[in-house]
Amino acid sequence: MAGHIDINTDQAPAPAGHYVQARIAGQHVYISGQLPIRTDGAPLKDSAFETQAEQAIDNMLAILRAAGGSPADLVRVTAYIVGVSNWPRFNQVYAGKLGDAKPARTVVPVPELHYGYLVEIDAIAVIDKDPSHA
Repeated sequence: MAGHIDINTDQAPAPAGHYVQARIAGQHVYISGQLPIRTDGAPLKDSAFETQAEQAIDNMLAILRAAGGSPADLVRVTAYIVGVSNWPRFNQVYAGKLGDAKPARTVVPVPELHYGYLVEIDAIAVIDKDPSHA
């Protein structure tokens, strides 16, 4: 599509369906939902909540970097977590990974996620760089 750039990095797991890791439209980066799957495709669904949250966030940040961005460029993050009781643990991992970056955020407690995972995270960023010139 004209004006759109699809992002594909081997620093995050390959899409398992009919979607891209991210798409840049203008200066906006739309990052698809990331599950706790390692870059080699190994699922972490049987791991502790914190381990799953770290991996999902790491995947999102790897895609953001591939698009030419950094955590400071994030403007909106949505996290889906299984069990509202996991909210404080998610917040702790999230704050540790994003540091000083504090984008708008929604945490949505859900009863379950695909394949038994405990966390999924997507994001929108605004970048000033053209990744084709990075």
